[in-house]
Amino acid sequence: MNKNLPLFEIFIRSKNGLHHKHVGSLHASDPQNAIMNARDVYTRRQEGVSIWVIESKDITASNPEDSDAFYAPAEDKVYRHPTFYDLPDEVKHM
Repeated sequence: MNKNLPLFEIFIRSKNGLHHKHVGSLHASDPQNAIMNARDVYTRRQEGVSIWVIESKDITASNPEDSDAFYAPAEDKVYRHPTFYDLPDEVKHM
């Protein structure tokens, strides 16, 4: 493994789902090589139908230490919480 190569994050969409899941990371010279390497490493049993790669340096994430302040404002928007809707008896697990 050449750590001088960029690090890519790998996301695979399986046959069973509609969303991509993060499955790991790998080093590659460019995005196309990252896709080819990800195919060989993460889909050996044909468990994927789509691969996304993104260079790790391009990911921006929120700080877990700021989660209270970051997520708290949503609590004052009652329309986001469907607690005041009447659901028919036929609707379960909602």
